[in-house]
Amino acid sequence: MRPWRQENPQGNPPPPPPPPRREDATMLIPRDRGLHPSVRWPMADPDVLRPYDELATRMLPRVLDAPRTAEPFGDTPPPVTGIEPKTEEKPQSLVKASGRIAIASLISRITGFLWKVMLAWAVGIGVVNDSFNVANTMPNIVFELLLGGVLSSVVVPLLVRSQDDPDGGEAYVQRLMTVASVLLLIGTVIAVAAAPLFTSLYVDKSGQANPDLATAFAYLLLPQIFFYGVFALLSAVLNAKHIFAPAAWAPVVNNLVVIVTIIVVAVMPGEISLDPVKLGDAKLLTLGLGVTAGIVAQAVILVPPLLRTGFRFKWRWGIDKRMKEFGGLAGWILGYVAVSQIGFTINTRVLTSGTQGGVTAYSNAWLLFQLPYGVIGVSLLTAIMPRMSRAAADGDNNKLISDLSYASRLSTVTLVPISAVMTIVGSSIGLALFSIGKGTPESAERLGQALAISAFGLLPYALVMLQLRVFYAMKDARTPTLIMIVMTVAKIPLLYLCPALLDPDHIVLGAMMVNAMTFVVGAILGQVWLWVRLGNLRSKRVLGVILFTLFASVLGVVAAWLVGLVVPSTLGVTIGAWLKLVLQGLVGIGVSFGVLIALKVDELAPVTRRFTRLVKRG
Repeated sequence: MRPWRQENPQGNPPPPPPPPRREDATMLIPRDRGLHPSVRWPMADPDVLRPYDELATRMLPRVLDAPRTAEPFGDTPPPVTGIEPKTEEKPQSLVKASGRIAIASLISRITGFLWKVMLAWAVGIGVVNDSFNVANTMPNIVFELLLGGVLSSVVVPLLVRSQDDPDGGEAYVQRLMTVASVLLLIGTVIAVAAAPLFTSLYVDKSGQANPDLATAFAYLLLPQIFFYGVFALLSAVLNAKHIFAPAAWAPVVNNLVVIVTIIVVAVMPGEISLDPVKLGDAKLLTLGLGVTAGIVAQAVILVPPLLRTGFRFKWRWGIDKRMKEFGGLAGWILGYVAVSQIGFTINTRVLTSGTQGGVTAYSNAWLLFQLPYGVIGVSLLTAIMPRMSRAAADGDNNKLISDLSYASRLSTVTLVPISAVMTIVGSSIGLALFSIGKGTPESAERLGQALAISAFGLLPYALVMLQLRVFYAMKDARTPTLIMIVMTVAKIPLLYLCPALLDPDHIVLGAMMVNAMTFVVGAILGQVWLWVRLGNLRSKRVLGVILFTLFASVLGVVAAWLVGLVVPSTLGVTIGAWLKLVLQGLVGIGVSFGVLIALKVDELAPVTRRFTRLVKRG
């Protein structure tokens, strides 16, 4: 008789089974699990920095799922156990909070893209928009180099650990805010003074760019550095206290302020002076100061929620020993950011060497490229990251590989059909959104073509972001930086080929192609590197899903193309583009996912479940 079937010799009743453990309610990994406090990934995308978006989504509450059946292909992501809730109501409140924050993230991205479209309507897709976009990236870059990467990789985890201090971490937070505020203030002052130098780094004077206008915008926009830092710090403190909503909704406030600013600029008489450029120009001042005011509002709106927690700030000088403990890791993070900025700088110089509007076309096409990943990738894959961190902390490579395979397949079935349809509707998107107001059909169509060219890089981009997170889960900050170095080394020569081989109008298209190819290189390199570290990654299962999804997506593209043929050309450019966008988008997506359902690709089941729950919670 097996031991577990033997009768109780003492006649005592069997002990009650242990209470079931509920899934961890947040992305914060419990300290007693042995997870290194620096297990985080950089907030910087390789080309565009949006720290407020990343901070608003990095520490989302987990969505607590109902009991789940086995995942497809036998890869069942392991259940995550963690701190048990004190009451039955707490999990429900976290579930609601998770849905609300996902909605906030979606609204933030939509309103952020809306003001970019409105700016094109107000000032066109030309030298003014180019100069603004170049200057508006500078505060993000300096913030990343000063604090952003270190904050995401080192400081945020330490905030969680500081809550074990006798004072609940208040002294640590005060010391952190004191040091960071001084560093940010000094960095901001130096950056504003060095605005002409920044412009010379990013603008190629041999093209049709306007360095003087970019410098004027830089003077007005670089003060954002300080407020980016304040927002990041306050968000981190609130997130460590499990208060997520204010940081999620703050970017929406920022976007609304900018939208109002652009409306004011649009109704103001006259044009922004280009020759000569006048810093006192009313429209230039309104646009620059209004956009900076949006970042100020984004930071200030977090102060009342922080005060309601009982926290009070006071100056406290000195470096906490815990800040020194992970200096080596912080160095690799800064290296990652610095290398990515080398590629971004050269990319911007190449774009400014071409026709006016190249930077704006690239920037807006990149925003459109980011929307599917931001909405679908973040909302659907956030829950898998704590599992990977937990598995890596426990040294369980099988679970880590299972989670990586599952996340890769989930990314494939959701993003490949969308990227395929984007290739067919790219031009229609550009014409529909950017040919209104002062935008011209030629520049709008070029923007749409840039989006269509870049679309095939959507899945490789998502896989690179996923792979980097796996390395950070394994407490490896060096490998992501090395991967970024290889990607940048591959990218730079290809970028310099664009002005040599292409006419000025098509440089932006070449840059978008290079950008997408760089992500392909990064995805292949990351997969090989993980294979060396972990062994068999179950890549055949991922490849099978990719092939099924590609087949379905090709059918969707063909159906969308056929539908586009029936749209009459007599409707006009804008109306025809809108009609094509709606018809081709609906048909392409519908056919693609319909074929996947007919093929019984099981990864769609959790996708539809999560999407349905998200809609219900909204």
